[in-house]
Amino acid sequence: MKVLPYGDRALLLDCESLTEATSWFEALSDLDPVLGARTVLVRGNPVELRGLIAAGRPSGLQVAGTPDLVTIAVTYDGPDLRTVAELTGLSEDEVVAAHTGGTWTVGFTGFAPGFAYLVGGDPRLQVPRLGAPRPSVPAGSVGLAGGFSGIYPRSSPGGWQLIGRTDAALFDPLRTPPALLQPGARVRFAAAPATGAR
Repeated sequence: MKVLPYGDRALLLDCESLTEATSWFEALSDLDPVLGARTVLVRGNPVELRGLIAAGRPSGLQVAGTPDLVTIAVTYDGPDLRTVAELTGLSEDEVVAAHTGGTWTVGFTGFAPGFAYLVGGDPRLQVPRLGAPRPSVPAGSVGLAGGFSGIYPRSSPGGWQLIGRTDAALFDPLRTPPALLQPGARVRFAAAPATGAR
């Protein structure tokens, strides 16, 4: 791991993996860190922070208690469901079963308020992003890209393979916390019946 200056009041931990970054994120949780795919931003006096970081290296995920479990109902009728089936060698029903068959974990958040990068799903679902992003992806679209799954909290451009949609409110500024999916939370997807096209 590299410890890099980030202005004069913060450090950026450049980690080898998401697992290492998550370990540091949990270990430094009292300092309100910001987690990225392989980075942790921590604010404070850089000299004091370097001393704290040098004092010990997290050996693994240090989550206090059991992380929240959030179940999200998904209608699996996305425009890329057939493509994902072809890319993975699975049937469309098997793609749905793989997506709903295990527990995902919020690795980190970003891109848009409420957008969570979910990790730990079935490895057969690793598919590439689209060659060119769509100019507009509807809010609630559930997608896959690389080893991640995610849900678009609002309409925006995007290049993920869309396999379904949900009505879950991913971000509500009047809720505490506003984002439904927080780093470390566990997520299960449940297949819901089709309710009509968007």
